[in-house]
Amino acid sequence: MSQEFSEISDDRSGGSASQRSNALSNKISGVLSVSYTDSEIRDALHLLDSKKVQNTPNLRRKLRLDLQKEVINCNASIVKDFGQVAEQLRRVGSTISGLNRCCEDMRRQLAAARQENGPVLDEASQLLAQRQDLEKKKQLLDAFNKHFVLSDDELRVLTAAAEPVDEHFFAILARVKQIHSDCRVLLGSENQRLGLELMEQCSGHLNNGYQKLYRWIQKEFKTLDLENPQINAFIRRSLRTLAERPALFENCLDNFADARERILTDGFYAALTGSSTNQNNDLMMKPIEVHAHDALRYIGDMLAWTHSTTVSEREALETLFIAEADEMARGIQAGRHSEPWSSLDGKSFDGRKALSDLVNRNMAGVARALRQRIEQAIQGQTDPVIVYKIANLVNFYRITLIRLVGEKSSIMETLSRLAECAMRQFEALQSDNTANVQAELTQTPPDLSVPEVLEETLTQSRALMRSFESSLAPTASREEEFQPVLSQTLKPVLDACENLAKDLEMPASHIFLLNCHTATKQTLQPFDFAHSLLEHIDASSESSATKLVDYQHAFFLHVSGLHPLLTALIPLSDSPEDVRRISTLPPFQPAALREASQTLDDFLPSAMMDALENLKRLKDIKLAGDITSEAADRFFEDFEFVEGKLAAADAMVGEDGETGESSVEEDDDGGSRERSEARQRTENAVLLRDLYPRTSGEIRVLLS
Repeated sequence: MSQEFSEISDDRSGGSASQRSNALSNKISGVLSVSYTDSEIRDALHLLDSKKVQNTPNLRRKLRLDLQKEVINCNASIVKDFGQVAEQLRRVGSTISGLNRCCEDMRRQLAAARQENGPVLDEASQLLAQRQDLEKKKQLLDAFNKHFVLSDDELRVLTAAAEPVDEHFFAILARVKQIHSDCRVLLGSENQRLGLELMEQCSGHLNNGYQKLYRWIQKEFKTLDLENPQINAFIRRSLRTLAERPALFENCLDNFADARERILTDGFYAALTGSSTNQNNDLMMKPIEVHAHDALRYIGDMLAWTHSTTVSEREALETLFIAEADEMARGIQAGRHSEPWSSLDGKSFDGRKALSDLVNRNMAGVARALRQRIEQAIQGQTDPVIVYKIANLVNFYRITLIRLVGEKSSIMETLSRLAECAMRQFEALQSDNTANVQAELTQTPPDLSVPEVLEETLTQSRALMRSFESSLAPTASREEEFQPVLSQTLKPVLDACENLAKDLEMPASHIFLLNCHTATKQTLQPFDFAHSLLEHIDASSESSATKLVDYQHAFFLHVSGLHPLLTALIPLSDSPEDVRRISTLPPFQPAALREASQTLDDFLPSAMMDALENLKRLKDIKLAGDITSEAADRFFEDFEFVEGKLAAADAMVGEDGETGESSVEEDDDGGSRERSEARQRTENAVLLRDLYPRTSGEIRVLLS
């Protein structure tokens, strides 16, 4: 930009005015055409601005010279600075030369020292390499001993009987099993002898450890009593671990079952008698045999004790065989590989089955003692109701316990046989009782009431049904199960009553049967499992009631005097000829009809009372009223039939009179005499309804 201003000043001093003017225009155009975004232009402007130059003609003329002067001064300063740098570089060069000479001297000294100390360094390097090799071997040996070799303290904990079985013991046993497993890796190496020796050593340690564990479990089992049969955590863990040796595991369970069987059997006798050979038993309750005189309570207490003990025994062992069954199954599976001759080989371990089997073995002694006591109690009973209640009680506990011990257990077998024994005793007693009842039932009571024998049988049947109702028999098969009981108790007495009724006259026979059936239905109706016998009794009662309705109907007909009239009218049809014949029949002659009307009038005031008197010995008053009402309804129908026939006959007489007059009027001979005779006969005829005036409405009102 300074060059441009200088050129402008030169142009002003030379040439003509027109040339200066053109040059100035060109310069201005050039200046204006320059882009101010150019970095050089921008830097030049900033430089001028920093110098704070005034825009005067004088300064514009000196601007170029000033700038050139500044450039010269700057160059001089730079040359001076570079001179100082060159001096410093000369000093550095001399220093480097001195260092090179020193390094060369050191290099010569090192070469001489290396030549003198070389054998010593080689020997030291070999020693260091040997030391590192020995350290690696020592580390390997320490690691091997730490992993594959047991210390004396660990062996003492694993095998010594004086040392307790605790977490340390199980940790060492697990380590020995891991060592035994890891020895297989050594067998795959070149030195198999070491692996074989270690495996043999570990096998011995494992056997000694399992033997110690077996003896410790046996000792712990002896301390378990009836009142506190819970198995602590170490025993459960010990059994899971011992399951890896199936032979020891089976022996341990066998010994445990024998011990528990003895303890439970002793506890059962202690509960019976109040004394025990086990001093640890704290008997706070009365002996069960105190209630031996009450067979039902005596047997119920024994069964309740058995149930409670079975539940407690199962709960005590459930944590072992159910909660930890998977771990025990894995232990037994591992034991099959170590003892392929074991009896468990080929069988999968079922925790629930093992639990049920162990509880069954523990309760075997109690089952034998229970069967003996209950059979004695059953054989000493003579009351069939008590025996049947005992059978239901035994079945109740059998159904309850089947969920705990399964169907094929000694307890279930014992209870099934006891139930069968009770039912056999019940059938024998009931057979004798039925024979005695039938021998006693020889005549009916004078008032045709329920025989005392039947009342006793109904009371007995009610007690039996209430006992069966409280049992756990399935609803679908209840009626089928109880039907034999009713056939042995109630059915023979009812059959005897029916045979006894056959010897009675009408209506006493059916009144007696209805009294017996009514009492029987009242006993059976509350129980849904007596439906079949109720249906049979209802059918028989309906038949007897129908026959009593017929009897009452016949009574109404005969006492009211309607029977001769009805008997004479029934064969006739509704034809005019039969209707005309009615007045000619003997029962419809005036004298006979007046007598029948008088008989009816005498009968009606006390008809219902007289009819009910026939059924006064029927204990069901409502049934007697229903039977009499039905008979009265049938009597109404019969009376309406007779009334209709009489009205038809009277109507036919009137029609005959009118017909006769019309036929006489049409006669050409002028038969006035016949006409008068016909009129006279019609006027002299007596209407049947006049002789028998009662209407069906009056009858219905009087008999309602």
